Amino acid sequence: MEELFRQDSYLRSCTAVIIASSPEGISLDRTVFYPTGGGQPGDTGRLRLADGTSIEIVDTRKGAAPGEVLHVPADGSVPPTPGAEVTAEIDWDRRHRLMRMHTCLHLLCSLVKGDVTGGQIGDGKGRLDFNLAPETVLDKEALTGALNALIAGNHDVTPRWISDEELAARPELVRTMSVKPPSGQGKVRLLDIAGVDLQPCGGTHVRNSSEIGPVEITKIENKGKMNKRINIAFK
Repeated sequence: MEELFRQDSYLRSCTAVIIASSPEGISLDRTVFYPTGGGQPGDTGRLRLADGTSIEIVDTRKGAAPGEVLHVPADGSVPPTPGAEVTAEIDWDRRHRLMRMHTCLHLLCSLVKGDVTGGQIGDGKGRLDFNLAPETVLDKEALTGALNALIAGNHDVTPRWISDEELAARPELVRTMSVKPPSGQGKVRLLDIAGVDLQPCGGTHVRNSSEIGPVEITKIENKGKMNKRINIAFK
């Protein structure tokens, strides 16, 4: 499986060949569809067949085999024949909103000095949970202002790779407590927001922070003695 979305998050479609097909999921030899992972939902969209018909894809998930991506068809879809050529097209507007929010959460992570205990990226909103001392006070308005200043700062956002050994030597790069970056494949993908944040991430992101647009911190919640949840939404 060639994961084109990791090479270029802005690819909206690609031609592909069906490897396997069932009502549970369709496997392709290459795809632009991002599978659910790292708090980011899987892509939706469609597979267009050579005869002009299309299959609506309602979710994308990781399969059981390493690197396998399953494109989940809408209920009632007729599974296509393996070996057939298709054009895979994502719902770009939805994907772009997810990219903007995912990058925004990285910026938020740079502003809050605590380990991340959880997070979720939604369509137009998102959240991060932080492990913070009980006496920590977070000001919603001040944090919103600082976050929007970073967004407007035109920071370049660039994925790059380091070796497993390099990551092991720099444990401070890993901010998440519940999910560790995959290792054992020789290299790990980092997301580098120039001068702001650097940490492992396999998700899809915008190329520059200014593309995110204005946001607001909608709520800060206590989710345990040392756990604070910060909720964000687009304005």
